[in-house]
Order: sequence, then C-alpha cells, then structure tokens
Amino acid sequence: MRHLFLAALAALPVVAGQSTAAQAWGERAHAVIDRAAIEAIPDDGPIFLRKQIDFIAGSASLPDSWRGNSENFSKIEEDPNHGWFKEQFAFLRPIPRSRYEFVLALHKQYDRIKGTDPETAGRTNIRWTGTLPYAAIEAYDRLVVCMRAVRAAQNEGRDSTFPEQHCAFQVIRLGHYIGDGSQPLHDSIHSDGWRGDNPQNYTRDRSIHGRFESGFVDAIALSTGDIAGRIGAPGHRSGDMFDAILAFLDEAAGKLDSVYTLEKRSGFADPADKEVRALVYERTAAGASMLRDMLCRAWEESAAVPAAVDPSPLDPANPRYNPETGSAPD
Repeated sequence: MRHLFLAALAALPVVAGQSTAAQAWGERAHAVIDRAAIEAIPDDGPIFLRKQIDFIAGSASLPDSWRGNSENFSKIEEDPNHGWFKEQFAFLRPIPRSRYEFVLALHKQYDRIKGTDPETAGRTNIRWTGTLPYAAIEAYDRLVVCMRAVRAAQNEGRDSTFPEQHCAFQVIRLGHYIGDGSQPLHDSIHSDGWRGDNPQNYTRDRSIHGRFESGFVDAIALSTGDIAGRIGAPGHRSGDMFDAILAFLDEAAGKLDSVYTLEKRSGFADPADKEVRALVYERTAAGASMLRDMLCRAWEESAAVPAAVDPSPLDPANPRYNPETGSAPD
C-alpha cells in the first residue's frame, strides 16, 4: 500500500513554476465536499441543485484553473481568494466588511512598517494575506440573486433551466472557497511548511500541503460515504453570514497544529493511519456542512423581497460611505 501511496504522490500535477503545495484540496476532496453538501440538502432547500450535482462536483476544482502563470490578469485576481493567512493581519480588528477596505488597510500597514520591519512588510499584501472570506461572501450574494430568479421562474410557470445553471456555477465558486477554507493549511502563514520561530520543530518542507490534501486523500480514496454521516443537521439559519464565514475559517485554523503534529510522526505516509483519516474526514465534513448550510440559507434569503437600501451604498450621503473606496460596506 505504501508504494501505491508514494506513486500517487509522485503523479500529482505540477504547474510550471509552481509547486503542488500551492494548489488547493485535490480534485477528489473538492468534488466530495460539493457532492456531499448537495446530497445533504433537506427537501425544503434548493433541491433543484440535485439535477446539477454531477456538473458541480465535476467542476469543483475549476477556480484553481484560473490561477495559471500564463493568464496573469486572472491569476492576480484569483490567487488570494484561496487563502486566509490570518497571522499577517492580526493587527486588524475588526475585519473590514469590504474587500477594498481590507486591501487599503493592508497597504497602510505596509507603509507603517516597511522601514522598521521590511520582512513582515514584504508579505503584508493581498497575495500573502488572502481574500478567501470576501470571495466566499461575494459568491454567496450572487447565489442569492440567481436563486431569486429560479423562484421567479417557478412561480410564473416559466422554464427555470438557465437560472438554475447560473446557480450551479456560483455553487462551484462558493464550494471551492469553502472547501479551501476547511483545510487548515489554507488559513495560516504556515500553509507550505512552518515559517519563522519553530519551537515544535515542525517541517519546513513545502510539500506538506500536497502530501496532506492530495496525496493522502487520493490514497484513501475519500468518498461521500466517508463523510455523509458526519455532516449533521442544517445550521446557520440566522445570524450574519460574513461573521459565520470568519468563524468557520478560525475553527479550521485551530486544527493547524494537528496537521503538523501528524506530519511530524510521518502519519501522511500510511493511508491506514486512523488519526490522519479522522482529520481528513472531520475537515471535509466541516466544509460540506458549511457549504450545505450556505446553500440552504441563500435559498431562504431568496424568498424575501430584497431589502431597500436608501441612500445607495454608492451615495456619499449613506452614513457608512467610505470615500476611500467610493462605497458603503455591508
């Protein structure tokens, strides 16, 4: 079994100029998370997505394809959406409710410390902090909009095929970011080997990322059956969704030491290792549960009349208007 595992790891794809560690959960885990989430939707949820389950699961890794070095406009915009390296912005509380306010806050911090701490300043930027929660909440908002269109078509007796397809595409995006966020190595500066002070003598080998989320996951042939019973009943029926996403990412980041501790005793080299399996099952189930909850919550929100916002978020008269961004945050 060990030689099969090593062969699978050696076969992992490498993008030119980029290690496998830079990639997200492998294709298998992303597909399992998306499929398990849709299968767990209750009958009062957006069950029309069941018709799209093969398309969604089969396209679960699509956002990673937008990160190629040869498509640099796309790469620059997309790369940060896959990480949330929280140690880099520990200075920032609360987290801004605007992607652009977050960008500006990072740049102001960069300006403050570039003379006194150039090493930290060199990573105080969008690429090395990440924008994952913003990508997730933006996809969620788009999902509410297209679900509203599905409801309208259904209520009026019209064909809802196109809005359902629009929703499926947004689920692909949302599912990918939530799947990434469930993986602890996406929620820390230690994403590709331990950085800085290292009292526990954790590995600094960049390959830890790929060995955990792709090599091991493929070796155990992760399936929806492994995690379906771990997803639980729907939650997040109320409360602020952006705050829920941040809490979800914090929870995942809390599992970081577990990943490194298991790697330290060479746990990833044995597909039969029960503790590593348990961590993979728990984290992928957490991703599927959060995605299922967001799909159901978006469906509920789509039934309500859109809230009137007056003045507009783009109107300087709005009390939350920020002239630096030209808009008011949510």
